[in-house]
Amino acid sequence: MEERFRTFTVLITKLYRAIRKIKNGEIEEYGLTNPHVSCLYYLYKQESLTLKELVDICLEDKAILSKAIAYLEKKELIVCDSNQKKRYNSYFKLTEMGLEIAKGIASKIDNILGYASSDISDSEREILYRSLSLISEKLDNYCKKYEVEE
Repeated sequence: MEERFRTFTVLITKLYRAIRKIKNGEIEEYGLTNPHVSCLYYLYKQESLTLKELVDICLEDKAILSKAIAYLEKKELIVCDSNQKKRYNSYFKLTEMGLEIAKGIASKIDNILGYASSDISDSEREILYRSLSLISEKLDNYCKKYEVEE
């Protein structure tokens, strides 16, 4: 059991570190950070999303994504459909410049995913993602006992 724990945690950590390195290396040319990339990528895939939806999809802290959104607006990569001060439920979408950058990011992601899974069959990939989803769900349920009631 000890070896299984070590293998699981080491592999997950290595995957996470590799993803962070790739994100940082591949986006360096754009002058963006990981949260910026996530926002642009998901807005590209969904066309428009609220900050609340982005928080849920990206699994990032609301404050981090709020700052990322503000930066992307300042750089004119995204726009909001609302002028309200609190825009948590307002929709954001890409500008033309944001669309071009997001298209480049999505292309890089597709290429990297293709490279990383080139030796895995479609059925193996399906089993892998189903297994990871199940493990994630089980661990999330287990961790609920540590959550503080508000």
